[in-house]
Amino acid sequence: MEYVNNWSYPTAIRFGAGRIAEIAEACAAAGIKKPLLVTDKGLASMEITTGTLELLEKAGLGRAIFAEVDANPSETNLDAGLAVYRDGGHDGVIAFGGGSGLDLGKMVAFMAGQTRPVWDFEDVGDWWIRADADAIAPIVAVPTTAGTGSEVGRASVVTNSETHVKKIIFHPKVLPSVVIADPELTVGMPKHITAGTGLDAFAHCVEAYSSPFFHPMSQGIALEGMRLVIENLPRAYADGTDIEARANMMAAAAMGATAFQKGLGAIHAMSHPVGAVFNTHHGTTNAVCMPAVLDLNADMIRDRFTRAAGYLGIDGGYDGFRAFVQQFNDSFAIPHKLSQLGVTPDRIDVLVDMALQDPSCGGNPVPLTKENLTALFEATI
Repeated sequence: MEYVNNWSYPTAIRFGAGRIAEIAEACAAAGIKKPLLVTDKGLASMEITTGTLELLEKAGLGRAIFAEVDANPSETNLDAGLAVYRDGGHDGVIAFGGGSGLDLGKMVAFMAGQTRPVWDFEDVGDWWIRADADAIAPIVAVPTTAGTGSEVGRASVVTNSETHVKKIIFHPKVLPSVVIADPELTVGMPKHITAGTGLDAFAHCVEAYSSPFFHPMSQGIALEGMRLVIENLPRAYADGTDIEARANMMAAAAMGATAFQKGLGAIHAMSHPVGAVFNTHHGTTNAVCMPAVLDLNADMIRDRFTRAAGYLGIDGGYDGFRAFVQQFNDSFAIPHKLSQLGVTPDRIDVLVDMALQDPSCGGNPVPLTKENLTALFEATI
């Protein structure tokens, strides 16, 4: 199979090894002449980043970078990025990196021309129409991990640094104009990041597939996304230079984020507050929470996962799938408990209250309550 293609669903995607060489063309396609590359602190000095800046400079697009982005980006990071963007007279953003760099880059482009605070655009009702759509700068997204799928998302997660609550900020024009999905950029990921980000993609697919809402397109994408993760994450984890596996994981990440337009559920309702309060890795947190959430939802999702198991090559229907999930986690040395990530039981009440406010609650097959969320946190901590 040839792993080079041009896709336009859900946005224009230049997919294939080596396609970072087209970064200047991607900027031109998006109408960007003076981009600001936004990434996280860890990526700033890496060769994939400096090489991209060199490509931009050679094309006459400058080599401006903002990298003061935390693992769970906050409005403080956003304000700093906006200052650099405005002072530099930039006209677009290259959102570069994993979920944190992608999310914050998208928010810099979104907020560059707005006059209201970012919290006014939380993903609540039709709050997004408050934004001046014409003032949103164009975005080129370049993922360097295969997990969040933020490169094909219309929202970003921003942590309020005062309340430690993660908020989802949404606008249709936050969807990047062009994506460069180059699996060669993911080759240098450490094993634990390969696993954590890959399991984030898996969680997106599992929760989208579990969601009770009607969206057959997302349902099909979620099922195939699960298959790609199951077949390719072990290969990418064992051999980081396996470009075919890396390419399939990059596709699965984009598929997961596309699929969860159908909805997310208790896994994300739990992991968002845990990440905000304890600064844990999002994908790893999702993986730890998944078994208990599957148990909670079992009666509501049993039939659909029994059908899925056959397609995924898993024996035993739903029960076989549930057993597989724990074995899959174990194969990547994922902890069994959140306490192994530093989460303490004394904050369960706070985490429950935050989870109940999370938009992901609405997509869980079993309605979430203070009682069943408390039981979920007790089971996972």
